[in-house]
Amino acid sequence: MASLSFIYLAILFTTTSPLLGNALSNCNGPCNDLNDCSGQLICINGTCNDDPDVGTHICKAGSSPSPNPPSSGPCQPSGTLNCKKKSYTTYSCSPQVTASTPAVLTLNDFSEGGDGGAESSCDEKFHENSELIVALSTGWFSEGSRCLMKIRITASNGRSVVAKVVDECDSMNGCDKEHAYQRPCDNNIVDGSAAVWEALKLNQDLGRVNINWSMV
Repeated sequence: MASLSFIYLAILFTTTSPLLGNALSNCNGPCNDLNDCSGQLICINGTCNDDPDVGTHICKAGSSPSPNPPSSGPCQPSGTLNCKKKSYTTYSCSPQVTASTPAVLTLNDFSEGGDGGAESSCDEKFHENSELIVALSTGWFSEGSRCLMKIRITASNGRSVVAKVVDECDSMNGCDKEHAYQRPCDNNIVDGSAAVWEALKLNQDLGRVNINWSMV
């Protein structure tokens, strides 16, 4: 009878131990493969984390936003958006912010009826183009954590200017009324007012110029 009990316990342990060993890990938990992580998390370098291809923010949601959020690696596309018979790549992330972050400066009209679309998301206001203000790509905007902060923009001609972040240059959505039917922004955009371009002595007719920016 004792031997039967021993056999029964051995079978029970063998049956249940894989389940115990394969308990799903949450954010930053240990893992060996995709089956070890809960929900939409994936196993990256032995740790459960958000899937950059899907663009989830499950792990990031539990942490407080930072003015300089860390980068987990290269920014990957989140998907595509089709509009005006064209397909545009969308991004929920941007390149890593450094002491001198390469970007593309574009020209935006922040006034009512301008190509910025709706009111600026940081203060729900329209702005005059004489103000030194910018919108940042979705990843750099970081869910509003950089709202009303100042950044320094430096052009290739050596001139620089300090401007305030008032809006998001949406890299995920576009081609609708809210976005003035504009295509989604690229993920490396600093969308500046006319005043920013004038301060940098840049030709607004160019529409896009390479710059560098940093937090002030």
